[in-house]
Amino acid sequence: MARARHLLSFLLLPVQLAVLLLQYQIGRVRVARAAGDRGAISIELALAIVALVGIAIAVVAVLNSLAGRVETKVNNTVATP
Repeated sequence: MARARHLLSFLLLPVQLAVLLLQYQIGRVRVARAAGDRGAISIELALAIVALVGIAIAVVAVLNSLAGRVETKVNNTVATP
């Protein structure tokens, strides 16, 4: 169980990095909004969307790899009589 937990935490590192990046970008959007800088707001929102897409891609990749491993285990279990 501990091995699986370490593997899962290693696989989720990109997701954690993207979440931190998203939080940073949202903070910059708030600062730009407080300053009234419309150009900076649109740029920061675009970067936040890019970070959000990165999070989604990382989650899909983790789920896809997990599904592949589970499918292999199920096929091996069903194949043995």
